Amino acid sequence: MTRGGTAHRIYSVVVFVVLASLDNVAIGLVPPLYGSIGDAFGVGEGHIALATTIMFLISAVAAIGFAYAGDRTDRKPVLIAGTLIWVAGTVWSGLSGSYPSFLISQVVAAFGLGAVASVSFAVVSDLISPRRRGLVMSFWGLSQGVGTLAGTLVGGLIGHNNWRDPFLVTAVAGGIATVAYLFTYNVPRGDSQPELAGVEYDERIHHDHLPLILRRRTNVWLILQGGTAQIALGSLVWLPVLFRARAEDQGYTAGTAVLVGSVFATLFQLGGALSILGGLVGDRLQRRTPRGRALVASVGVLAAVPFYVVLFFVPMKIDVPDGAGTGAVIAAVLADVFTEPTVGLCLATAVFALMLTSANSPNWFALIADVNPPEHRGTVYSLGNLINGFGRAGGNAMVAVVFRGLSGAFPPPLNYAVGLAAFQLFWIPTGVMFWLASRTVARDMADTHAALLARASRLDDGPDGDVGGDPPVVVEGLAAQQDPGAGR
Repeated sequence: MTRGGTAHRIYSVVVFVVLASLDNVAIGLVPPLYGSIGDAFGVGEGHIALATTIMFLISAVAAIGFAYAGDRTDRKPVLIAGTLIWVAGTVWSGLSGSYPSFLISQVVAAFGLGAVASVSFAVVSDLISPRRRGLVMSFWGLSQGVGTLAGTLVGGLIGHNNWRDPFLVTAVAGGIATVAYLFTYNVPRGDSQPELAGVEYDERIHHDHLPLILRRRTNVWLILQGGTAQIALGSLVWLPVLFRARAEDQGYTAGTAVLVGSVFATLFQLGGALSILGGLVGDRLQRRTPRGRALVASVGVLAAVPFYVVLFFVPMKIDVPDGAGTGAVIAAVLADVFTEPTVGLCLATAVFALMLTSANSPNWFALIADVNPPEHRGTVYSLGNLINGFGRAGGNAMVAVVFRGLSGAFPPPLNYAVGLAAFQLFWIPTGVMFWLASRTVARDMADTHAALLARASRLDDGPDGDVGGDPPVVVEGLAAQQDPGAGR
């Protein structure tokens, strides 16, 4: 494997995708186990849900510091340090003997998790060309969705008898991924940026760059949209609870109901795998208009709202062997998809709704890379992730309060259905903000393109202020300049 060659780059992208997936596995472990962990420590589900909320917030805040450090220094040691911290915190969670110990361990894990997404995002954006950003970023976003699904599945399947096991298994996987990361390509900043071809670019962020970042109006909308989007997404961590309640309402015992809830929640979020389509469509439309990615994200999230609302109210008839082993329950749930029309209808609705909202993720990632120079991308991502964290934590916390408030008028599982449906309305302002971003993205892309050409010209000592004979910067010409050639 040639260092920096195509195989090494592919290996590096795969490792970064796995790392991004594992940090979401760690976050997704707890919700399916709220009841089990609460019983072990003698506290209610709300106390364990608090740990998840704190985890969202701490990781989002820590990401800013890690991202700034990554944009300012060598990114590899920063990412290794963050990974080792979250692995240590996850091991501690699995060994905790009391609720305070568990809460502190989750804080430690969350602090380390803040490094993974923000720093590795900046690295991946330097590994791929602008022309393919939507597609590759769809795999990046998919890895995080798959991680959340895997966390739900691992928590429910491995932890239904012993809640500690999923934490220890995930920590081992994190350790293996860390070793794999040691052999990844140490990507130079701006490595795949066409304007910087043929020059050594090593610009670093400085503390006074924040006003410049926020003057790019597209950044403002990209950062803010995550607040409302993540309120909606944060509420979806309660999907296992909704399906568990439906199983209990139909007479299943607690152990079987936990399994049913985890498997159904995993199946119903498979639509997130179709984020690849959102990335492909965004790439294609971007070649026609600089507004392309933002418009794809806007239309996707707005169109998904009615499907989400329908999803939570379609009745489901669950038919699984009560008290059976894990394999038998999973097989029965999968059979229900084909033999129980209500389950099949719910699954189809969920997949379509998640396919539409998943257009958000790859296009958001790609837009950050489109309108920002390499030395700003990790920090902009972390600012967006901070708002995402507050939104996700808020959604997770508010839904619990709403569920309790609704339980007086709507007995379980109806209170969960009503609450979850209401929280999907937060997708509407998200769609509006993506549309607003589509109105400013052309100007911001052109400004960034011009600034990179000017810096490359100074570094290359070119006589005419251009690199490689690029044409003058015009918005209509941006799409033609988005493929840096073979080997990128």
